[in-house]
Amino acid sequence: MPAGIPTLAAEAPALSSANTGFMLICSALVMLMTPGLAFFYGGMVRVKSTLNMLMMSFVSLGIVTVLWVLYGFGLAFGTDTGGVIGWSADYAGLSGIGLTELWDGYTVPVYVFAVFQLMFAVITPALISGALADRVKFSAWALFIALWATVVYFPVAHWVWGPGGWLFEMGVIDFAGGTAVHINAGAAALGVILVIGKRIGFKKDPMRPHSLPLVMLGAALLWFGWFGFNAGSWLGNDDGVGAVMFVNTQVATASAMLAWLGYEKIRHGACTTLGAASGAVAGLVAITPAGGAVSPLGAIAVGAISGVLCAVAVGWKYKFGYDDSLDVIGVHLVGGIAGSLLVGFFATGGVQSDAKGLFYGGGLDQLGKQAIGVAAVLAYSLAVSAVLALILDKTMGMRVDEETEIAGIDQREHAETAYDFSGAGGGTGTRSAAPAPGDALVTADRTRKVDA
Repeated sequence: MPAGIPTLAAEAPALSSANTGFMLICSALVMLMTPGLAFFYGGMVRVKSTLNMLMMSFVSLGIVTVLWVLYGFGLAFGTDTGGVIGWSADYAGLSGIGLTELWDGYTVPVYVFAVFQLMFAVITPALISGALADRVKFSAWALFIALWATVVYFPVAHWVWGPGGWLFEMGVIDFAGGTAVHINAGAAALGVILVIGKRIGFKKDPMRPHSLPLVMLGAALLWFGWFGFNAGSWLGNDDGVGAVMFVNTQVATASAMLAWLGYEKIRHGACTTLGAASGAVAGLVAITPAGGAVSPLGAIAVGAISGVLCAVAVGWKYKFGYDDSLDVIGVHLVGGIAGSLLVGFFATGGVQSDAKGLFYGGGLDQLGKQAIGVAAVLAYSLAVSAVLALILDKTMGMRVDEETEIAGIDQREHAETAYDFSGAGGGTGTRSAAPAPGDALVTADRTRKVDA
């Protein structure tokens, strides 16, 4: 360096076209996850509820997008107030953001960060819908999404990821949404179903998935989109952390799928397609908070542990009597808790941060932080979601009437049906025989016996 020329302590980040392009692709991948979720859930319900299940996910794309632009981004990622909420006037309507203004400390524009986080905000309430299949008014659901996103998701996103958020500042590790997305949605699902009650015929009538191929398609789209969900959360590719997250996403998902199938084979004597799809999603959920902190070997452990735990957890609804229609609690709540806590055991200290878990000499410190994050998000989301559902139920009513639920929610709520068989020839019009008592059924609630 020639004499007399001052040196800068550090150069300010410059806009990276490579990272910006990568993040736009990741945003599109995360957007694809919501239609993927719609297919995943839509295949798991009975024919008469297919369209309603699809619409409960798709409508979130509309509602949350508008709210995010108006005020959601500001509440989640604006200037911190007390560690619990944010706000920046420039983010209201996304009107005060420069075209090349960078997200603080990164090489991507604020607009790109905002649209990436928008896709997280969209899919999180859509996840809740799987617990409420067959029985919720579409208008009530749409209003619930708007209220829940405002008073639950936006604040929790600030806690976990926002500048100054109290969990973020505490050092809770949540790479891509174990607390803010999956525990948040799973706890909300539990809160709502405790208010609205069970489906008619729960634990008595067979409730088979009407299209397992649709379930597998949805799971495949989720798996594909999840690479953007996870690897994109590092906001770039400059140091290799995103690449490790990409690898860990694949590894944990594969491990969880195999673990779930192994459990099914031992417990029920068969490896089902529904189990393969659900196991894959369980692995995706669990690695979401942990994948930036663990090694690929750790990802195998995270996937295997979560696969078995979630496979066991889907049966809890029969033991405890809550009607989680499509296992949102069993997969997303339990998987999110498992992945978040396992950071405290398997964090190597050599990927996203120097925080180490118990098995790598870090003691119980990180595990304690993770437990606080899990407990805080679970308690807040459960309580507030139950209150919102109770208010809506007492005012406009959350549930459809009994006749609509029995006949099928699609025709009454959407004036459509998923499949039109009126032009199909060759049928006799006779009904198939009902299953005999005691016959084994593979239902959306896994394998069980019909009550005699």
